Amino acid sequence: MAADPQMASRRRFLKSAAVALTAAAAPARLSAAFDPFEKTIRELQDAMRRKKITSAELVQFYLDRIANYDAQVNAVLFVNPHAIDDARALDAERRGGRTRGPLHGIPILLKDNFETKDMPTTGGCLALQGILPKDDAFQVRRLRDAGAVLLGKVNLHELALGLTTVSSLGGQTRDPYDLTRAPGGSSGGSAVAAAMNFAAATLGTDTSGSIRIPSSHNNVVGLRPSLGLSSRAGIIPFGHTQDTGGPIARTVEDVAALLDATVGYDPADPSTEAGRGKIPRSYTAFLMRDALKGARIGIVRELFGTVAEDREVADVVQRGLDEMKAQGATLVDVTIPDLTAQLQASNLLTQELKFYLGEYLNRSGGPVASVEELLASGLHSAQLEGILNIANNTPDDYLASDDYKRRLAAREKLAGTVAGMMDGSRVDVLAYPVARRIAPVIPGNQIGSNAGLSAQTGFPAINVPVGFTASRFPVGVELLGRQFAEARLIAIAYAFEQATRHRKPPAFAGPPTTGPASARQARGAENGSDSTSFEVTASGVKSAPPSDVPFAAIARCSFSGTTRELRYELTIPPALLDQVAGVYLHRRTNRPNGGVIAILAKRATTDVRGVVTLSEQEAADLNAGKLYVAVVSRKSPRLSARGDLVR
Repeated sequence: MAADPQMASRRRFLKSAAVALTAAAAPARLSAAFDPFEKTIRELQDAMRRKKITSAELVQFYLDRIANYDAQVNAVLFVNPHAIDDARALDAERRGGRTRGPLHGIPILLKDNFETKDMPTTGGCLALQGILPKDDAFQVRRLRDAGAVLLGKVNLHELALGLTTVSSLGGQTRDPYDLTRAPGGSSGGSAVAAAMNFAAATLGTDTSGSIRIPSSHNNVVGLRPSLGLSSRAGIIPFGHTQDTGGPIARTVEDVAALLDATVGYDPADPSTEAGRGKIPRSYTAFLMRDALKGARIGIVRELFGTVAEDREVADVVQRGLDEMKAQGATLVDVTIPDLTAQLQASNLLTQELKFYLGEYLNRSGGPVASVEELLASGLHSAQLEGILNIANNTPDDYLASDDYKRRLAAREKLAGTVAGMMDGSRVDVLAYPVARRIAPVIPGNQIGSNAGLSAQTGFPAINVPVGFTASRFPVGVELLGRQFAEARLIAIAYAFEQATRHRKPPAFAGPPTTGPASARQARGAENGSDSTSFEVTASGVKSAPPSDVPFAAIARCSFSGTTRELRYELTIPPALLDQVAGVYLHRRTNRPNGGVIAILAKRATTDVRGVVTLSEQEAADLNAGKLYVAVVSRKSPRLSARGDLVR
């Protein structure tokens, strides 16, 4: 795919998306007779059937919420400029007597690693900016066929390679229950969007916790399906063995409705052969309020943690388990033999990344064709450099190695051990905290994930809200079932949800007061008395390699060693603004180019200014001359004007 047509399409897309967000083009006004806030898909569908609201009005409601609140949480990457038109077409189908099913006219947001033929699919990665795939991912196509309105794409931990949801293209997403904290990841944008009522529901992906952890941190429900239940075709790969996609929503009922629409055999994903004959007519048939009566819940105490820092989450989960017991469940403490060793032996989190992500990059039509080229380009978040370097150092013949075969065999052993233990203990599901710690304060790392048990057995697992800590941060309980036993898992999760109603929307409301173009960017106090000022000229000649861009920029900066605040004011000639895609601050390590540490501007203006608070390491790198500013061309992210920051 040629770069120029892609970027022209990208410009058209952004222009029309802005129109959609501001509802400037013939907006569909919401009737006062029905408020969609916190409504289930079934309630929304009933309201449309009874003509209390149209799909177009519903789309407008969610677009308005995105416009009013997303500046605080930074969850939405792209809005589909055709969403209202798509909704109106579905409204016309309804008036003509045709509805496609429970999702007809229902707005859904997608994690931006699901390919969409009419919206960019970037994985949040600057290197894939503007890439328009030729086809939809299998699950996306299923949603369209079911009549869902694809409202747009949400942010993720870049390329799904982490648990805090920061990307070079989208910046840092924030948790709406505590805006100082990360939302979990990698499907943080999906979980935040669901929690914030930016759509009726969302899709996420999970390689090792990426659906369940953000669902726990955002007080929503998230299901990682059995390996082989849902096709992975058209999802940007992390590792084929552990990757899967699944629903995130505010209720178990809505998760079941999305699961119905997205599961099924796909010849493009051989793993789905195993799911044939194991999918019920509808998972919604298992929404039973009394499913906890007589249920046996296996408690994996080893996953609750033993140190004091794990106690606040463990206590909330234990209270939830006691609530299950009060509803008629029997709690059974269980032990998985050699669990820690088995999880270590069966882990395939990074071993496949070089091959499958590299293959995807090679055929994407983007400016990088391998993990090595991605690292060399600097067109990625600096937070990815560690995992990308580990992946890039994987031997080229690793997939034929004895170590790889041993890990695959260890997965089979772990699955057999868990299934055998569940059978021997006569338990329906296993229960434990999704994560032993709440989300970290930005820019910290997530600690205490229990995601491996599901990811490394291929068994399904669902997060259900279980309560809040004393600081009012949400906590989830993970329920794990046997392979292809989603129906039983959903039944027990639904009974618990309905009996306890732990789901509460975020408390904050009102229009935003600041815009988080970067989560680390703010207009704060003046620098301390130790600040030094310097000027940087960015040009194509200084890029690595040099690029023939027609624009340059001047950045006036000051830095305080006391506060570590880097203040900047960047000037771009007005006549050249239409050639600039954005402005980024990078840090190089052992290559000429390095990853993005802050987005200074997602789109060009004549006056780009703000403040970035650097970490201690970044401040040291500034003093060492390792930070640079890049003004990226619309033609290709590989073309930029660069200026090294030298104090």
